[in-house]
Amino acid sequence: MDIIIRQVVPEDLDAVARVEAVCFPEAEAAARASFAQRIQVFPESFFVAEKDGQIVGFINGCVTNARTIHDEMFEDTGYHEPDGAYQSIFGLDVVPEWQHKGLAGQLMEHLIEEARNKGRKGLILTCKERLIGFYERFGYRNLGISNSVHGGAVWYDMILEF
Repeated sequence: MDIIIRQVVPEDLDAVARVEAVCFPEAEAAARASFAQRIQVFPESFFVAEKDGQIVGFINGCVTNARTIHDEMFEDTGYHEPDGAYQSIFGLDVVPEWQHKGLAGQLMEHLIEEARNKGRKGLILTCKERLIGFYERFGYRNLGISNSVHGGAVWYDMILEF
């Protein structure tokens, strides 16, 4: 596949914002300004997948002591706790032409390994019902419907504990 997974750098901002706009409806997509803050505050938990110099996917999220994600975390990087117990996942994006080829799984495995290496207790995320099975393949447990109302969608809290 010749995909390189690497830590995000500030120069990736425009490409990351473009990928997000392709992958999520406007109501759910993070804004360019949010990505600028995330890249500045927690680049160590923000990874991009690159093919021939083009970003074709990414995974990112802050570190927290919370066992579930709440909506304020998406916009306020002040919730990032560098020594927190859980690596959150705010987004796992793969451009349409690279979907269903294993890239999302590679990004997830990369972040799981990073979290393990940093001594985290596990990872947390929210997802739509249709994606629960995907995340369960990595060992996540479904905690039920989330309190999140992000983008007006119904979300499920998922947790992977080591």
